[in-house]
Amino acid sequence: MSLRLVFMGSPDFSVPCLKALVDAGHEVVCVYSQPPRRAGRGKTERNTPVHDAALELGIEVRTPKSVKSEDELAAFAALEADLAVVVAYGLILPQALLDAPRLGCINAHASLLPRWRGAAPIQRAIMAGDEVTGVEIMQMEAGLDTGPVMASVSVEILPETTAGQLHDELCEAGAKLLVDAVGQLEDGEAEFVAQSEEGIEYAHKLTNEETRIDWSKSAREVRQHIHGLSPFPGAWFEMESAKGPVRVKVLEVTESLGDGPVGQVLDDNLKIACGDGAIRIKRLQRAGKPAMNSEDFLRGNDVSEGVILA
Repeated sequence: MSLRLVFMGSPDFSVPCLKALVDAGHEVVCVYSQPPRRAGRGKTERNTPVHDAALELGIEVRTPKSVKSEDELAAFAALEADLAVVVAYGLILPQALLDAPRLGCINAHASLLPRWRGAAPIQRAIMAGDEVTGVEIMQMEAGLDTGPVMASVSVEILPETTAGQLHDELCEAGAKLLVDAVGQLEDGEAEFVAQSEEGIEYAHKLTNEETRIDWSKSAREVRQHIHGLSPFPGAWFEMESAKGPVRVKVLEVTESLGDGPVGQVLDDNLKIACGDGAIRIKRLQRAGKPAMNSEDFLRGNDVSEGVILA
């Protein structure tokens, strides 16, 4: 047997889940994704990664700006789905849509709920210094990531883990978990457990204002900040160049012993003093240039001992 599914998702994170459901033999009758948006230097319209993946799989794609109108709700209901699967879709779903499929709607969320409900759970977990996170499958309801949980998998966060690396680990773990969860629903074996009322944290959307590195924080906090924003949007500092200040994103660091004025370069190998301790930069990216390791960066940029980074 297989279920008749509607899949709703938009970014790269959602693509492995869509493909895993198809590979498991379920009939994905339609995919909903965010509308194409202009991006890149040429500002050309681009589909979401899920949109492109669905087209490759030969699945109908719908990209409404909202799903709250009577016409959209009627079109969704007409699909006569057994189940809707939502993975980082990006739109608030009305109760009428959640109730339309025979088995309702489930969501794969990249955190261990109720911690990190909301838009940026992967980044916020690293930035907060969490040592473990995961993916959970929950029954969707009107609240933001508040529904009861039916399946969970945990993933360790190491000091060297970046948001990009954690994203990829959770993609793989989440796709497998989702297939197993849908199978349980298909067999009538799913059990849902209400989320705790304690430990609730919200993973608010990242803002440009919080991406600049604050060297006055401890080395651990600076490392967590940098790794939580790597590779995108990227934590950054400014350094002087022949053409004036230039922005540099820091992508990977390690904590190190060291003491000096906050933001000062302590040696010729990119050890930077923090409010407590120091960090050593391993990988970084100057604006308009490709990412590179510190050795290659220092061949073309003068960031010598004693320089103060802003």
